[in-house]
Amino acid sequence: MKRGKNYQESAKLIEAAKLYDIDEAFDITVKAAKAKFDETVEAHIKLGVDSRHADQQVRGAVVLPHGTGKKVRVLVFAKGEKVAEAEAAGADFVGGDDLVQKIQGENWFDFDVVVATPDMMGVVGRIGRVLGPKGLMPNPKAGTVTMDLTKAIADIKAGKIEYRLDKTNIIHCPIGKVSFGKEKLAENFKALMDAILKAKPAAAKGQYLKSVAVASTMGPGIKLNPGKIAE
Repeated sequence: MKRGKNYQESAKLIEAAKLYDIDEAFDITVKAAKAKFDETVEAHIKLGVDSRHADQQVRGAVVLPHGTGKKVRVLVFAKGEKVAEAEAAGADFVGGDDLVQKIQGENWFDFDVVVATPDMMGVVGRIGRVLGPKGLMPNPKAGTVTMDLTKAIADIKAGKIEYRLDKTNIIHCPIGKVSFGKEKLAENFKALMDAILKAKPAAAKGQYLKSVAVASTMGPGIKLNPGKIAE
């Protein structure tokens, strides 16, 4: 695969066989980002679990101390008094059957996170097949099925992200923008890793953190030392 000139220049900053410490990794991540836009920085964490087993699932949410740098659009499924609560808390869209019809009929997905009160999950379930594959289905473990809409929306707007295993046992998460600088990116990364380490399933055997890498949108991946992260 032929890489662009900027990528090749950035790759020269990285020793392919080296496992970097957190601070050094983010110093290079920032220096290696050469795009004309503010690149998103992502973490990719491979775990020593088997996501096919229910007792080895790793899923949850964490509020990043410096947010993600992205304006998050929140859709809330609610009824009665909870509609006013959601609107007052800053939800971008609030409704019930009307929103289900809009999603089904217009293939409308102008939102980033879905929150629902427990009594609305029957309604939300009707579009589970389209929300699920996009990672948008509300889930109690992620705090997106709740009666406390004010807290849920405030946390999401403040930089709450959800982490979950994919089919290859890897977690992919945005942890900020290059413009944050290395210190804030490192702090966000540490908050995410603390949450993932605490979420280790009791059924997980052997090495939990198999590999960890970070990269900006257009930049090369930088491998971190999983042993030091787990200390």
